[in-house]
Amino acid sequence: METLWQELTHGLQDRQHLLRVAIRLLAAMILGGVIGFQRERSGKAAGFRTHMMVCLGTAVFVITCSSVGMQFDAVSRVIQGLVTGIGFIGAGTILKLEGEEEIKGLTTAAGIWMTAAIGITVGLGAVGVGLISTVLALVILALAQPVEDFFLKRSGKKKMDR
Repeated sequence: METLWQELTHGLQDRQHLLRVAIRLLAAMILGGVIGFQRERSGKAAGFRTHMMVCLGTAVFVITCSSVGMQFDAVSRVIQGLVTGIGFIGAGTILKLEGEEEIKGLTTAAGIWMTAAIGITVGLGAVGVGLISTVLALVILALAQPVEDFFLKRSGKKKMDR
């Protein structure tokens, strides 16, 4: 029974640390969900669940590495791997439409990448920075498109990414 308890609590030094981990994981899930909800409402392929999973997953990697005693240089290599891996996931969302000069999915890819960055930030314990980043990402996703459309309409140019 003692071995089971040790396995269940490995990396969780005490109740305070467990509470910090729980807060970070919950924050990552919520912040990813907020961005995902905006993308879902906009009818994009990567929505609520995808963004929640990306944000939570990246936070889990960072928290776990830190909790088992990895040095920061080793954690930074894990973060480098996450950023690269998320880039590949994002690349899968980008489509070049045949016969057209239109590329779709760049904003979705950038949103997934940003969500991963928020998860990493929260996983490192900077929940406030993660919250501010989420708000700024929402501002970009919600307000930049109408502003961009306005200026493109005035200039007579066609928008390339939706």
